[in-house]
Amino acid sequence: MKLNYRRTLFVGFAFFLICAFWQAYDAIIPKILTDKFGMSQANSGIIMALDNVLALFMLPLFGAISDKCRSRLGKRTPFILFGTLAAAILLAVLSLADGMQLRNLAAVRGMDTPEALETLYDYRYGDTLMTPDGERYALTEAAEAVDPGVTLIPRERFMAMTLDTDDYARYVAPARQAYAHAQTKLHPQALTLFIAILVLLLISMATFRSPAVALMPDVTLKPLRSKGNAVINLMGSAGGILILILGMVFATGAARNALMPYGTFFGIVSILMILSLGIFMLTVREPRFVQEMHQQSRKYGIEEGGGEERRSGGRKLEADERRSLLFILLSIVLWFMGYNAVTSKYSVYASNILHKDYNLTLIIAQAAAIVAYLPVGFLAGKLGRKKTILAGVVMLTVAFGVAGFLTADSPTMLMNAMFALAGIAWATINVNSFPMVVELASGGDVGKYTGFYYTASMAAQVATPMVSGLLMDKFGMHVLFPYAAVFTALAFVTMLFVKHGDSKPAAKVGLEVLDVDND
Repeated sequence: MKLNYRRTLFVGFAFFLICAFWQAYDAIIPKILTDKFGMSQANSGIIMALDNVLALFMLPLFGAISDKCRSRLGKRTPFILFGTLAAAILLAVLSLADGMQLRNLAAVRGMDTPEALETLYDYRYGDTLMTPDGERYALTEAAEAVDPGVTLIPRERFMAMTLDTDDYARYVAPARQAYAHAQTKLHPQALTLFIAILVLLLISMATFRSPAVALMPDVTLKPLRSKGNAVINLMGSAGGILILILGMVFATGAARNALMPYGTFFGIVSILMILSLGIFMLTVREPRFVQEMHQQSRKYGIEEGGGEERRSGGRKLEADERRSLLFILLSIVLWFMGYNAVTSKYSVYASNILHKDYNLTLIIAQAAAIVAYLPVGFLAGKLGRKKTILAGVVMLTVAFGVAGFLTADSPTMLMNAMFALAGIAWATINVNSFPMVVELASGGDVGKYTGFYYTASMAAQVATPMVSGLLMDKFGMHVLFPYAAVFTALAFVTMLFVKHGDSKPAAKVGLEVLDVDND
């Protein structure tokens, strides 16, 4: 029994385009919200949680709808086709609202020109602002602060803060964001349009995410789903890396480009999504692949759930299976609380705290994940999914814990090493968690259980951008990684209570009983 890697690779193009989109979304949207609309971290977290709010309802819904879909293209493919086309078009359209807001910020587009700095100083004169690390300061010529905890920044010092100085990120960038916030209040049309398009875009993505993910177990034998999920996630990481490389080309993480237009960037991402969809449609024949999977399952004596079970919507779980399912889902909530806090805030964190381009660090994390996916899938087949996940959670907690102590003066290599460890850890967790959930599903319930998985992950991602953002606003951005480490550590505890959903050895038939390496 062997996984058809070529077929799984082509199935993975649906996940490739999904992850390409989400990498662009997680990296760019927070920067637009904070840099161009002047939102606080908490309020930007609310906007970033919109996709997850929608997903809480839509992912289980469309997962279940796709279970019952009957078309010549299959159950999942129609959703992937039409959802991708709508999302790609709307992503390109999103640049219209971005351009509108840039026109509102024309007075400070010069970044560190004397005119831009004068505008910022005069507009925010006397106001108390906060640096990314939590220091309070005021733009004033006063000799002494009323509050001894406030640093006074005279005009002369402010005017000397150019892009190549540390003071620029500490004092000018927050002043510019405060200016952007004021302009947004004066001219709310751009933000209204931006959010409206964003909601439509996120709805489009939600319609096909569950069907796209459910397609892998539909066409893959149960014992091979960890390996199949490894290939799928490898494709997803490849999509993410491609977007990060694009970010490096456009220098999206550079301070000088905080107010750059994103029309071309979004357009390229849209084209990439459509090209990936084209490859998927040309190579994946869902009905035939599903039929062949059922034939192989019967050949190897693998239980999928009988025909009557599939017609009735699946079997009822035993009490201990329900308990395991609940603890798996709780663990998913907890590690996504930690992981998503970092992914949704790191592009802002890297610019303001580390003064580094976030793209390279995230490329290293994704590359490490790609290297790890296939070995992790193999390891899970030997050790079991639960033990492999626990090892991954430990690594992720260590990576986030160490990263929390790093500053702009820390060696770049050390932060890169921690993100490489985080990438390996996330691959270890991600490859095995989804198969553990769908392992408990009967043949006709895969879409529904895929919805359960995403409901858990999305519930976490609704809360964590807002909670982490609120803490960052109150205490400074330094709380990001300690926050993430606490939640991943809690996931280790809950995972210990999971007793079902682990990989099961397949029965061997014929000459296979003599084969000791069945991979």
